[in-house]
Amino acid sequence: MKTTSFFCILLLLPLFTFQACGQNKETKSSTIIPVEKNQGKPGNPYYSHTDTNKLNLSNAEWKKVLPEDVYAVMREAETERAFTGKYWNTDVKGTYYCASCGNLLFRSGAKFASSCGWPSFFEQENKKSIVFKDDNSLGMERIEALCGRCGGHLGHIFDDGPAPTGKRYCMNSIALDFVPDTK
Repeated sequence: MKTTSFFCILLLLPLFTFQACGQNKETKSSTIIPVEKNQGKPGNPYYSHTDTNKLNLSNAEWKKVLPEDVYAVMREAETERAFTGKYWNTDVKGTYYCASCGNLLFRSGAKFASSCGWPSFFEQENKKSIVFKDDNSLGMERIEALCGRCGGHLGHIFDDGPAPTGKRYCMNSIALDFVPDTK
C-alpha cells in the first residue's frame, strides 16, 4: 500500500513542479513588442525607462493601458505556462525592464539557465527595483516578487540560485521587456 502511494506521488510530482513558480491559470503566450530604450509604449503613458517615481494606480487604470494577457499576470498574479515565454531560454546581452511601467529590473549578466521554464536571475539591478511579499497561495509558502515602481507581479524568488547570491528570481517573460545591448 505504501509503495503504491509513493509511486502515485512520483507520477503527480511533475504536475506540482509545473506550478512551482506560482501557476494559477493558463494565460496565452504573447509576443511582447520590443521597446527601444527610453521610449514609451503606445497607449501606456506610465511606461518610462527613466522615471523612478512610484506609481499608485488602480487596477481599472492599468486595465485601460495593458494588454489583457499582461494585465492578467501583472495585476492578477497569474502565471504564464512554463517553457512558453519569450525570454526563458535566451542569452542575448541586454537589459530587462518591467512590462507595465518600464522600471529597470535586471541585466542579462545576472540571468542563468535554471531549467524551471521561466527566465531566472540571481540578482536584481538595484535594491529598489523589486520588492517582496509573502505569498501563501496554492498551499505553498513562497515570496512574491513585485515591481518596485508599479507593484506589478513579476514572479517569485527562491533560495536555490547560484553564487554569489544563492537567489533565483523566477520571472514571467510576459512581465518583462528586453532591450538588447548595442555594439
